[in-house]
Amino acid sequence: MLRMIAARLKTTIPSVIGVIIVTFLLTRVLPGDTAAYFAGPAASNEAIADIRSKLGLDQPLPVQFVSYVAALVKGDLGTSLTTGQPVTADLAQRLPASAELTLIGLLISMAIALPLGVLAAVRQGSWIDHLCRIVATAGVSLPVFFTGLLLVYVFYFILGWAPAPLGRLDVFFSEPPRVTGFLLIDSLIARDLDTFRAALSQILLPALTLAIFSLAPITRMTRASMLAVLGADFVRTARASGLSSRKVIGTYAFRNAMLPVVTTLGMVFSFLLGANVLVEKVFAWPGVGSYAVEALLASDYAPIQGFVLTMAILYVALNLMIDILYGVIDPRVRLEG
Repeated sequence: MLRMIAARLKTTIPSVIGVIIVTFLLTRVLPGDTAAYFAGPAASNEAIADIRSKLGLDQPLPVQFVSYVAALVKGDLGTSLTTGQPVTADLAQRLPASAELTLIGLLISMAIALPLGVLAAVRQGSWIDHLCRIVATAGVSLPVFFTGLLLVYVFYFILGWAPAPLGRLDVFFSEPPRVTGFLLIDSLIARDLDTFRAALSQILLPALTLAIFSLAPITRMTRASMLAVLGADFVRTARASGLSSRKVIGTYAFRNAMLPVVTTLGMVFSFLLGANVLVEKVFAWPGVGSYAVEALLASDYAPIQGFVLTMAILYVALNLMIDILYGVIDPRVRLEG
């Protein structure tokens, strides 16, 4: 297993280097002038040139890239001109909000999609199977921002069941002492049930938006994988041996069908990190997605580069976790590694 992990890490290093290079070049060709934006519309050309010189934007691209990489090696992602804070501090402050939202959305999606996919495969052609197809089609067809706005309109504006979509916590509550950055966990650690309920009510609608977006691929893959496994020889042998249907499906079929589902879960998680950008703007969620959008509108290079690099590292770590789960689910993967 350790050799397999080391081999996977070797293949990810060129990917991270490529992300650093591409992100640096793309931020330099984006429309907009950082110096002109922060100098203001009434600034003179001399003032704009002075700001550009202070930011180092007047230097050749190779010189800027070397300076960026040298700072990156030291763990310095630069300073955000929008917030005036180091990018690492901004990301550390906002990343738990995005991670909590993404994980809750994925858990809701898994709680619905996995049983639905299994039942659709076991009862092929039944109403559950048709429901699975409808859910998959609807999840793919609806844009994530439209789903979020629709949920806000129904559950907040019409029914009044949900709180105002204005961040992670209502203004009448104060955040618990920061331990993990996850409000739900920190409020439980502080034994503040009122804050926990308030944070839970705030996160339900955006998490449900992400869950609807991710239902389709997880449900379809679970159904297809279960259908393939249920027709395998070892499943027929298990049934011929007199084992109950629950034993055959839960112990033999489901575990062997999990490998492609785990792969899909990893892909969906990375998709949700991207979809977070839109969901966070709809629900005024203070995560890294909205942080990157604000920096992009201001042509603020450092936060954009830090955001993309952070997402790339998270994606690499996620793929490594998937490889480890492969070894846990199927010992043959460890032997091949």
